Amino acid sequence: MANPALPTYKAEFLQACVSAEALKFGTFTLKSKRISPYFFNAGLFHKARLARKLSTAYAQTLAAEPVPFDVLFGPAYKGIPLAALTVDKLVDIDESRYGEVSYSFNRKEAKDHGEGGNIVGAPLSGQRIVIIDDVITAGTAIREAIEIIKREGGQLVGIIVAFDRQEKIPSATDDDGQPRPSAIGEIRKLYGIPVMAILTLDDIVEYMRAIGTEEELKNVEEYRAKYKAIE
Repeated sequence: MANPALPTYKAEFLQACVSAEALKFGTFTLKSKRISPYFFNAGLFHKARLARKLSTAYAQTLAAEPVPFDVLFGPAYKGIPLAALTVDKLVDIDESRYGEVSYSFNRKEAKDHGEGGNIVGAPLSGQRIVIIDDVITAGTAIREAIEIIKREGGQLVGIIVAFDRQEKIPSATDDDGQPRPSAIGEIRKLYGIPVMAILTLDDIVEYMRAIGTEEELKNVEEYRAKYKAIE
């Protein structure tokens, strides 16, 4: 059952997440030690039909945003298949707009023979770059990717992820009730670029209002109220 409050591609992707158990509801201890009533794991989208749902949702999200770019950069290792699959879906959406878009990724260690270097695919120099990844948790991996792009002479124009938890960054006293930005919010502010997400916690709440149980919805809404980040 699709939720009319969400775009079709978001609702279909959410349904795919639930069916693949990439999105689960229950009680989960996160790396931050927070006890979350839901858990999102994009790594489970390894089957062909689910990978197609994921890459299509990435492409639809990019197409909905007015962010012109030349290269989709997938940081090693999770970003590599995401970049390759998504550029293929972008051409299906609009070949005249995306037919010349390239993808690129980095090696963890520089190659000292052949073409050398640690960038595979499109060169980044002088290009407008969007980074693609699954999630931004602490922001460390994204900052590393940004440094690679800067070092290679590329221009970062955006970032896209599968899911934005919209949670404030943990502190030593996590229940202090103090407002704080999310990791994504910090990236937006620090680099002045759009950070797009296929899904947000707000989307999940809307979806659950249509298909979730009252208890699940209540637990997620309470969690959101407690840890919601400031913009």
